[in-house]
Amino acid sequence: MSVNKLDATIITIGNELLIGQTIDTNSAWMAQELNNIGVWVHRRIAIGDIWKDIWQSLEEESKLSDIILITGGLGPTADDITKPLLCQYFGGKLVVDPDALANVKHIFEVFLKKPLLERNLKQAEVPDICTVIQNKRGTAPGMWFEKNGKIFISMPGVPHEMKGMMINNILPELQKRLQLPPILHRTLVTAGIGESFLAERIKDFESTLPANISLAYLPNYGMVKLRLTTRGNTPKMVAEMEAEFDMLKQQVSDVMVVDEDKSIQQVVADILLKKQQTLATAESCTGGFIAQMITAMNGSSKFYLGGVVAYSNDLKQKLLGVSSETLAKYGAVSRETVTEMAEGIRRLSDSDFAIATSGIMGPDGGTPEKPVGTVWVGMASRLEAEAHPYQFRFDRQRNIELTATYGLNTLRKFILD
Repeated sequence: MSVNKLDATIITIGNELLIGQTIDTNSAWMAQELNNIGVWVHRRIAIGDIWKDIWQSLEEESKLSDIILITGGLGPTADDITKPLLCQYFGGKLVVDPDALANVKHIFEVFLKKPLLERNLKQAEVPDICTVIQNKRGTAPGMWFEKNGKIFISMPGVPHEMKGMMINNILPELQKRLQLPPILHRTLVTAGIGESFLAERIKDFESTLPANISLAYLPNYGMVKLRLTTRGNTPKMVAEMEAEFDMLKQQVSDVMVVDEDKSIQQVVADILLKKQQTLATAESCTGGFIAQMITAMNGSSKFYLGGVVAYSNDLKQKLLGVSSETLAKYGAVSRETVTEMAEGIRRLSDSDFAIATSGIMGPDGGTPEKPVGTVWVGMASRLEAEAHPYQFRFDRQRNIELTATYGLNTLRKFILD
């Protein structure tokens, strides 16, 4: 079956999603993976564990989308109603799947070493009119249904289990059946310019884009991504996309961070790895957030030596060597203090580069001279040190995130210079 375009809807089920107790990461990951094989996600919907709401969503989305992917509601408790609902919706009856039953027994006997309850055994039951998707990472099998030319796929809500089914079963099967032209994206990242000013700068470029190529603006934490999108991968389409992307890069060359869809921490990591140099961090106001961003990346140990969270002035002196005279004269939030913090952690770790932060994140603690949102970011190398001020105006968490993002981008330029 070869088609030009297919739309999908992702339905995530669970009251915990609606009250914010659980953050829905499934939809974002699934949307990216579907996009990679040429399936456009038309809608993403979160609904509670309510029978009529789930039923209504299936009815409505099957009119709009070709593929409906569902996560959640397949557990062993009374509030997990997805499986019996799907059984009734598609007109089937529940039967025990032998492979699913063997999987449940194996998990309980070998890994959990606990007795099987009746409710656990029932997880091996599936509607007799579905294609069973075995769960190699858990006890609840997935289910594949087809009705009126539409595909419905139900998976567990546990991200690790859902991803296993998507990677090993669902995505390969969709690719084999549908033979879709891929969706091509080319993305660059800018910093130091707002979305509206960026749009004004490239308005002529945008107005002359070919009809088959679209431009999207994606602002986030002081940076704006520009993404070109088209569908298809013929040599002519790829060449046209690359030509337009080269023109876009020329338009924003002075504010471009990278011509790929990468995070700022990954950009810094790439530079350090290429130069075979190292980094250490000294954080006050960011409380280890920069270190967390860096160490969340695979392979960060190849360039990141470690860091210190020196929140108090006493620790700034004892661990980082900030002088008492500097703190007394200029205060913790100052050019002088962050410079000494960066130099101190660089010496302590013997790293090639260091970054340090100090600021007033709020909501309290500001003064007329240093209001809430005042931040200093310091950097040091083996040859020199410098510091830069920033003034943010948001809540505490966003101020922390902005400090980390702006700080890492400033570090990027410091290393390159």
